[in-house]
Amino acid sequence: MQPQMTTTTFNLDGYRIVKNLGVVRGITVRSRSVFGTIGGALQTLFGGNITLFTELCEKTRAEAFEMMLKHAEEVGANAVVGIRYDATELMQGVSEVLCYGTAVVVAPAK
Repeated sequence: MQPQMTTTTFNLDGYRIVKNLGVVRGITVRSRSVFGTIGGALQTLFGGNITLFTELCEKTRAEAFEMMLKHAEEVGANAVVGIRYDATELMQGVSEVLCYGTAVVVAPAK
């Protein structure tokens, strides 16, 4: 599935929804390494963007998004609308990131 066939809104410009296939999701659980935690802690001393954690968060969200797209393809969707993210700390240093949306079949608008 093409990423341009996804949206956080509930419609896709230029297309009409012809079938709703239900909720799809991608879930990943990540932990920080000891070295990443130490590096991030050192970066906090200087303030600003903590790039080690930013990169980890971006990679984690991208992985959850890709897993959601795969789930959507498996159920026969060609688009996903209403995409959202959620994150939960399961234990100290271990977080779950969930990406979810509604899988749909769309056709070009007439």
